[in-house]
Order: sequence, then C-alpha cells, then structure tokens
Amino acid sequence: MTDSPTGAGTGFHSGFACFVGRPNAGKSTLTNALVGSKIAIASSKPQTTRHAIRGIVHLPTAQLVLIDTPGLHRPRTLLGQRLNDVVRATWSEVDVVGVCLPSDQRIGPGDKYILSELAKLSRTPQLVALATKTDLVSSDRLRKHLLEIQALEDEIAIRFEQIIPCSANSGDQIELVRDELIKLLPPGPAFYPEGEITDEPTETLICELIREAALEGVRDELPHSITVTLDEMGPREGRDEDKPLLDIYASMVLERDSQKVIMIGHRGQHLKEVGTRARQQISALLGTPVHLDLKVKVMKDWQRDPKFLNRLGF
Repeated sequence: MTDSPTGAGTGFHSGFACFVGRPNAGKSTLTNALVGSKIAIASSKPQTTRHAIRGIVHLPTAQLVLIDTPGLHRPRTLLGQRLNDVVRATWSEVDVVGVCLPSDQRIGPGDKYILSELAKLSRTPQLVALATKTDLVSSDRLRKHLLEIQALEDEIAIRFEQIIPCSANSGDQIELVRDELIKLLPPGPAFYPEGEITDEPTETLICELIREAALEGVRDELPHSITVTLDEMGPREGRDEDKPLLDIYASMVLERDSQKVIMIGHRGQHLKEVGTRARQQISALLGTPVHLDLKVKVMKDWQRDPKFLNRLGF
C-alpha cells in the first residue's frame, strides 16, 4: 500500500468507520485486508461475527479505526436481538459507514432494510457503498450491479459519498477503499499507539479462531449454536526457554446433545480436525507452539437464555 492517502490534507486525520451489510457480505474479510492482518474470523456461515471488532490502520498522516460488526438480520433469538443492538449502537459512534453490497448477489430487501435504517438515524454518518467480491463476477455483471447501487440513492433518499467496486480476496482497489474512507475522517490525533492493530484481548481472538475452525464443514443448523469459552491458558512448566509451549484449555458450547455428537464425530475424529486447524491458527497468531485441549459441552438453548448469554459475554 502507498505511504499516504491522496487528498487527506496536511494535518493528521483520525476517526472511526464501520462496515455493515447482510451476513456474508464480505465485511470481516475486508476488515482483515485493510488492517493487513487477520483480526476477524471469516466464514460463509451465517452469524460469523458476533461482536464489534476494532482494527486499526496506521498511516503517517492518518489513523483509521475500523469496526467490523455482525450482519444486521431478522432476529429469531435473544442473541440475534443483542447482535442487532451492537450494530445500531456502532452506527451512532462512527464517522463513516461502508455499506457492503456483494457483487455476486442481487440487491434485495435485506440490503434496502439496512439502508433505510441508516437513513432514519438522527445523525446519519457519511456513507460509502462498497461493491464487494468483484473477483466473483464478470465486468457486465459488475456494471449492472453498480447501476443498481446508484439507483438506491433515489429509492431510499440517501447519498453515497463514493461507490467503490473492490475485492478483499484479490486485493482489487483495497488501497482506494482505505484512501476514500480516510478522506472522510475529521482532523484529530491518533487513538491508538503505532503498531497496535486491534484492541481485541488475546483470549477473545483465541476463542474466535477456535470457532472459525469449528464452523468449517458443519451442517446448517450448527453455526448459530456454536460459541467458545477459554477455560485456562498458561505456559507449560519445566520447558526450556528456547522450546516454549503454551497450554490452552477451551470448550465449545452447543445447545443440544445431538449437536455435541456431530461436533465430536466418529471416534472423536471431527473434534480432532477442528483442534488441529485451530491450533495452527493460534500458533501463527501468538508466534509460539501451542497445545490445545478442546472439550464440547451443552448449554441448552443458550441463545435464548439471558442468564447464559450474560455468562458468555453477549
């Protein structure tokens, strides 16, 4: 990426932007691409992002704080209601909202609902439309998609500062997305020290990487039901300094005994595969070898139980 954003001015600019969109619109992948490191898990499964995750983009003349939010959706559980509350609370805090409208999907009622909700805000943040996933469509399809996005301005009575086609996977126009977001930030000091890319606690990142590994290859009814708790973590005693090992004990929480059977798999094979994938990601994140001990437990209908949700941090 270039050293400084074009048109950002001579003074330092700083502020907050968030990405919104339907589930699986590319918000988390875009956040990771802009930050330059994996701070948010990504999956094709619904409800992958479950809380506001902050990623920090540092430039010599600006600091952009990105807030990746859950996908706004029609809630079916108390958890769903609380996730929507997180999204709306974030809207009131940011300077810019990037609306993710994936190029490989038709603009539908869900997209229009999000935009209409943004239009109702007493203080509407500046809006940038992002036609994500351009690597998945032809140029003709993309052209039609951009025209459909432009038509939303009159249909919903909103205004986009920019409409930008981009792909986080291929890197197409990611620099432009960054620069255009920064152009819309007010003058101000840096909020985070140089080099810090997220304010997510390490424990939270570990749990999210385990959940990402668990989401891969599971049936449709399982993704909503999976959450992860970190039970214990610490360096293995008695190891040489040049051969450290971090012991992590964590639990995957599900809602039913039948789901537990699926997650463990025949002779524990599926649980072993999840553990292997998660351990590799965690080790890469922390830069140290990891021993991961995974258990599976059941909290019946935890998504609907306020007591369980509070205990699990939602």
